[in-house]
Amino acid sequence: MAERIETVAERLDPEDGKIVTLARSARARIGAAEGAAVRDTDGRTYTGCTVRLTALRLTALQVAVAAATSSGAEELEAAAVVTDAGEVDADSVAAVRELASTAPVFRAGGDGEVVELSRGT
Repeated sequence: MAERIETVAERLDPEDGKIVTLARSARARIGAAEGAAVRDTDGRTYTGCTVRLTALRLTALQVAVAAATSSGAEELEAAAVVTDAGEVDADSVAAVRELASTAPVFRAGGDGEVVELSRGT
């Protein structure tokens, strides 16, 4: 279930703002279609960008979740995606939900402005 964010400043926790900034920076660094960041329950953060190879296609959020799990993270607190797309890919959200059924997933535009918040069940 996704909800629209009307007043980001009032709704966005400073720690969540940090992962949005990290996602935006990751995207900008290589000019990727998407940038993402996740935070685990120990407060560690992991970033990722879209991968478009002939033999491998991953969304930025899938890359960030893979980085977290390959570093030993067992649970996530939050995730953020910076994209021009109108929604976060369902498979990307599913990757987050495997580690955290209720973690917020923030979608922000290229300017870093959060436009949507999705929470699991």
